[in-house]
Amino acid sequence: MMRKIQVALAVLGAALLVLLVPPLLGSGRDDAAGSQVRGLRVMVPNTPGGGYDITARTAVKAVEDTGLNGPTEVFNLPGAGGTVGLGRLVGESGNGALVMSMGLGVVGSVYTNHSPVSLQDTTPIAKLTEEADVIVVAKDSPYRTIGDLVGAWKANPGAVPVGGGSSPGGPDHLATMLTARGIGLPAKDVNYVPFDGGGELMASVLGSKVAFGVSGIGETRDQIAAGELRALAVTSPERVPGIDAPTLQESGVDVTFTNWRGIVAPPGLTDTEREKLIGLFTRLHDTEQWREAMRVNGWSDAFQTGDDFGTFLESENDRVASVLAELGVA
Repeated sequence: MMRKIQVALAVLGAALLVLLVPPLLGSGRDDAAGSQVRGLRVMVPNTPGGGYDITARTAVKAVEDTGLNGPTEVFNLPGAGGTVGLGRLVGESGNGALVMSMGLGVVGSVYTNHSPVSLQDTTPIAKLTEEADVIVVAKDSPYRTIGDLVGAWKANPGAVPVGGGSSPGGPDHLATMLTARGIGLPAKDVNYVPFDGGGELMASVLGSKVAFGVSGIGETRDQIAAGELRALAVTSPERVPGIDAPTLQESGVDVTFTNWRGIVAPPGLTDTEREKLIGLFTRLHDTEQWREAMRVNGWSDAFQTGDDFGTFLESENDRVASVLAELGVA
């Protein structure tokens, strides 16, 4: 029953975040029937309330509100850090009406879950955003500053469990492990508790099931603003507007880290199907509504499409493999 309540709250939180996007700030309407993808479905490979979910639902709301596409379905298929959804996507070869919201977490999960398929088996459509992670604690936590937390974590790491909204190899895990390395804490001593998305993670941080959480700005901003969470530090090279917390670097921890999210499609698409999907997300990127959504959610523009995005995915695959091997967690 408790898990059902937590998931329901996560769905509600995701819906509220999406509703933060003001309607029709600038119309990107393109009524040409040939530009629309009939019956388009967007798969989210983790639970409601996580970064992939918020990104997908925010994008679809903007697409529908601006008339860029007709009714577009978003559905969740969680499991194994996103690789269950990835397997489904690759199995839908030739389906030009299906895309998946994804990001750095899926790259790492391919390794740590020994997935038989990878992002190199998909059709790259568009990279959309970048986002810093933030280290948060519940409002009644004894840790008032990042210095307080670091001191307790180093003194007794087993007693200070950290939660992340991604499986080992995902962005929250990588940010956690890089931070641990930055303070001289061996990877083997880190008590990392993975959750399948930011919605489940936030419920556990708020319920003090973990000592602190590491997650994306967009997944935590509302709870921070409401005073339910306390932000201790951000992983970006510069402070994040609207988040009253220092960077790790200015706190004496030599770590910078950003996550990214994008859209991929099944393999086996025709050139026409591929270009239609790329065109849809390009037009989305050019709307005022999407720019406002990025501002509200604390996302940075990282737009890249097609072959350029494919090259980026290959480089990220190599980078994550190297980091996981270095940390000894692959």
